[in-house]
Amino acid sequence: MASNEEEEVHTFASLGVCEQLAEACDALGWKKPSAIQVQSIPLALEGRDLIGLAQTGSGKTAAFAIPILQALLEKPHPLFACVLSPTRELALQIAEQFEALGSGIGVKCAVVVGGIDMMAQAIALAKRPHVVVLDEADRLLNMDFEQEIDEILKAIPRERKTYLFSATMTNKVAKLQRACLKNPAKVEVSSKYSTVDSLKQQYLFVPAKYKDCYLVYLLNELSGSTTMVFTRTCESTRRLSLILRNLGLDAIPISGQMSQPKRIGALNKFKAGERNILICTDVASRGLDIPSVDMVVNYDIPTNSKDYIHRVGRTARAGRSGLAVSLVTQYDVELYQRIEQLIGKKLPEFPSEQEEVLLLHERVNEAQRIATMKLREKEGNKKHNKKRGDGGDDDDDDDRRFTGSKNNKKLKRSKGR
Repeated sequence: MASNEEEEVHTFASLGVCEQLAEACDALGWKKPSAIQVQSIPLALEGRDLIGLAQTGSGKTAAFAIPILQALLEKPHPLFACVLSPTRELALQIAEQFEALGSGIGVKCAVVVGGIDMMAQAIALAKRPHVVVLDEADRLLNMDFEQEIDEILKAIPRERKTYLFSATMTNKVAKLQRACLKNPAKVEVSSKYSTVDSLKQQYLFVPAKYKDCYLVYLLNELSGSTTMVFTRTCESTRRLSLILRNLGLDAIPISGQMSQPKRIGALNKFKAGERNILICTDVASRGLDIPSVDMVVNYDIPTNSKDYIHRVGRTARAGRSGLAVSLVTQYDVELYQRIEQLIGKKLPEFPSEQEEVLLLHERVNEAQRIATMKLREKEGNKKHNKKRGDGGDDDDDDDRRFTGSKNNKKLKRSKGR
């Protein structure tokens, strides 16, 4: 009898989800709810405010989307829910999930983000959608935006439901919790800053001057893997993507300095498997669900240790396995030790031989030289491009004048090549 009850808990219907939405979950391939969904959905359906803390890739979006849609079904109304997300890409992904879950009940969503035509977004809002999704939630949590948050809270209905979901619970989020939530239920299905067990985490201690060589070596050793490489700056995404393309690797950059259409295009090419290496800033670290990511590489160690949790969470999602490797130079030791302290683990080293890595040095040097030429050319044309109406943002992925082979065959690590 106990086993039957336990089995019941692992269905959406047993959580109180209505038939239409349970069928939508099944159509999306969600055969049973995740741990965060099991614990949070019944509380949300009871009308409780929620704080949900769970590892990346654990199904947090559906944990709040399903109760919102069920409440909408019971009391149809335009402008029913507003969702705040940290990035544009995540805002678009959240809207897609709402639309997928609500396709059978006629749910309409509008996404309001930077970098996209404001008139089109104003028209979408004028059509009075059920769900509005906004970006840059993190900026709203900055001290400078306290007055704006107070004004928003005064404008929205006093009787409302509020949900906060995150992989990490920061002091800023806790502050917002005190301002916005009424007697919230806290659902925590993982330790505060844990990573999933199916994620293998390693580091490579590298001399700073050979950092690019080690990156190429790592990508070569795991040739064919779908990889996200995280850098600290937008300029690094451009430089590294050019270096890797020149070595015949299918890399594509994405950063906050790119126009939104190019960011979406780069992400779609990566998701579709047209490019198997995405060079990105932390704009791609929050919440993005790309099931096929095999490896995350921290080319630059994040200055905020909690960003590490978000970055490595792009792989090993929904029970899959994955690998995360951090390149640690002599200047990064303290930052890296903070990460190990945060996650409560001493990570093993990725096996490598420096002599073997340095066999790539000559080829990488040449690729760096060509990348520098390309970036100078781009910088020189920037003013001209702006006059023509081109924003002069990141490199066009189709520009392959300096690239080598388009396939991702292993580089030959022989001198003189």
